[in-house]
Amino acid sequence: MRIRRLLTFSLLFIAGYAPAQSIQQKLQSAFNRLQLDSQCRYGSVSLTVLDVKTGEQVFAVNPDMGMAPASTMKTITTITAFNVLGKDFKYQTQFGYYGSITNGTLNGDIIIKGAGDPTLGSWRYESSKENHILTIMVDALQKAGIKKINGRIIGDDSVFGTQSIPDGWIWEDVGNYYGAGTSGLCWRENQYDIKLHTGEPGTPVTLSHEVPAMPYLNFKSEATNAPAHTGDDTYAYLPVNSNMVYVRGTYATDQTKKSIAVALPDPAYDAAFRLADTLKRLGFIITGSAESASTLTAKGQALPVTTQTIATIPSHELSKIIYWTNQKSINLYAEQLLKTIAWKGGKLPSTANGISTLQDFWKQRGIDTNSLNVFDGSGLSPADRVTTHTMATILQSATKEIWFNDFFESLPVYNDMHMKSGSIINVLNYAGYQTHNGRQLCFSIMVNNYNGSTKVIKEKIFRVLDELK
Repeated sequence: MRIRRLLTFSLLFIAGYAPAQSIQQKLQSAFNRLQLDSQCRYGSVSLTVLDVKTGEQVFAVNPDMGMAPASTMKTITTITAFNVLGKDFKYQTQFGYYGSITNGTLNGDIIIKGAGDPTLGSWRYESSKENHILTIMVDALQKAGIKKINGRIIGDDSVFGTQSIPDGWIWEDVGNYYGAGTSGLCWRENQYDIKLHTGEPGTPVTLSHEVPAMPYLNFKSEATNAPAHTGDDTYAYLPVNSNMVYVRGTYATDQTKKSIAVALPDPAYDAAFRLADTLKRLGFIITGSAESASTLTAKGQALPVTTQTIATIPSHELSKIIYWTNQKSINLYAEQLLKTIAWKGGKLPSTANGISTLQDFWKQRGIDTNSLNVFDGSGLSPADRVTTHTMATILQSATKEIWFNDFFESLPVYNDMHMKSGSIINVLNYAGYQTHNGRQLCFSIMVNNYNGSTKVIKEKIFRVLDELK
C-alpha cells in the first residue's frame, strides 16, 4: 500500500505538481526553436527583455548584435521627440505676404512659410484637412482686404534645407507614399493617388487619373498586369530633371483598390498651386505663378522674406502627431520629427544633425552610440543598425516619464500586445511592452535576413513573444 501511494504521489508530481518552468526557461526554449528554424538558417535573431521597474535584464540572446530595426526605429525617434520637444509642442505655419496693399491690390507675393509641420493638409485630423487649411488662408486674405495679387503664390519650404531624402534610402522606395521626402512645408502628407485600369495578365496597366488632379506632371505606365494573388508590386519613380512620373512593376488583376499612393516631388509647390487654384475659382486675380523655394532657385530667383504675417496655423500637439506616427508607421512624420529634434537642439534642421542630436541625447544617458548607428528616424534605410538591448533600454526609460501613457497608446496592438512592428525586405521586428504575472516587461525582438513567407515567420516570432504573457 505504501509503495502504491508513493508511486501515485510521484506520478502526480510529474503530471501537475512539478515546479513550473521559469520565464527564462520558457523564453530560451521558444527562442531556440526560432533560431534553429529553417527560415532563420542564414538569418540573425536577437531578443532582449527587461524589467520595466528595475531595468534588470530578464532574458537576452545576442543583445549587442547590430540589427536593421526597420520601423521599430520609430520608437526611439518618438521617445526622443517626447523628451526633447515635450508632449505639448506644436508646429507653427506662418501665412503672410511680401509687399504692400493699395486699394485691395497686393503688389507683392503671398507666402506660405512652413515650419516643418508634417500634418498640414493631412486627412487624419479634422483641423488639418486640406479644405480647412485653404479656408483659413482665404479668410486671412479677405480680412486683410486683398482682392488682387500682383505677384506670386509661394510655398516657402526653406527651413528644412534642400535634402529631402535621407542618406541610405533606396531609389525604389522614394517615389512612393511611404518614401515621401521631408519638407519645411509638407502638404497632404506629401502624397497623392494614381488610379489604375487593369486587364488581362501580361498586358500593360493603364493609368486612369490622379487624386487630386496633377496637371503640372506627366505620367507614363511601364507596369504590367499580373495573375491573381500576386499582389501589388508597383513602384512610382519621382521625376528627375523633368515632370515625368514613371510607374513600373506588376499589379495583380484581382486587386480591389485599383490605385497606388505616390510621393509628391515638391510638396511646397503643390501647396502653393492648390491655394492659387482655390483663389482663382473664388474670383481673386493673380498675375504671377505658383512657386516654391526649389522652383525659384531653378529660375535663379531669390526667395522673398515675409513682411507681414496675417495668419498662424498651429499643428496638433506632439502627442497626437506621435500617435499616428506609430499607429500607422508614417515614415514622413518620423523624419520630420528627427529634423525638428535638431532644430530644437540649436542645430540646422537636417537629418544628419537630427541623428547626432538623438545620439548625443542617449549618450548622456549611458547608451553607447555605436549601438545606435542609424541613417534616418523611420527605419526605412536598410543600412540602419540598432541593438535590441539599446532599444529595450530606451523603451524602459520612457516608462518613468509623465508622457508615457501617450507613448504607450501610440503603439499598435499585435498578438494582443502593445508593440511597434518593423518590416523591410527579409526583416521583421517587434518592440513594446507586456505584463507577465503582474511584472511589467519591455522587449525588443529582431529577425534579419529570414527566408520564405513573412506571414509564417511572424507566427513563429509571436510564439516566442507568447511566453511573455
